[in-house]
Amino acid sequence: MLRRAWVEREFVLTGLPPWMLPNVIERLRGTPARVEELTRGLPPDLLTRREGSRWSIQEQVGHLHDLGWLDLSRFEDFSNARETLTAADMQNRKTHEANHNARPFAELLADFRRERTEFVRRLETLDDETAARTALHPRLKQTMSVADFAFFVAEHDDHHVAAISELIRKFKR
Repeated sequence: MLRRAWVEREFVLTGLPPWMLPNVIERLRGTPARVEELTRGLPPDLLTRREGSRWSIQEQVGHLHDLGWLDLSRFEDFSNARETLTAADMQNRKTHEANHNARPFAELLADFRRERTEFVRRLETLDDETAARTALHPRLKQTMSVADFAFFVAEHDDHHVAAISELIRKFKR
């Protein structure tokens, strides 16, 4: 199936209401478990194998972990009623420089799970006033609600989970 590059995706943010946030939080909470289920039993050579210049499975997971700082920064942006969210490094330098393929996969996955658990914990502590706030997403040039922000992170997760699934299918042929 044809997949679009993340930065080419367009989003029509609808201002998801705060009452949708618990549903989206559950998607976010489940990403580490979905990755673990998909990758269970895969040998290290498959986890670290690249297809051309595309990231390996292990690098995909490392990238999700690498963006934990951005998720937490943007959470703080909403908490502090900032007008514009923290910008992402669109070159993904952290992921390119991390050498995720040299790390034990179980350690990488545990780090991602730990960081994601903290992000979910913070989202669950939001009061109604903060959950109703909006801010400008710097790349999309659109205002997003906290629920839109959580949805955006969940969509990014799913983008990389789909990439992992695609690599597994290709490499297991």
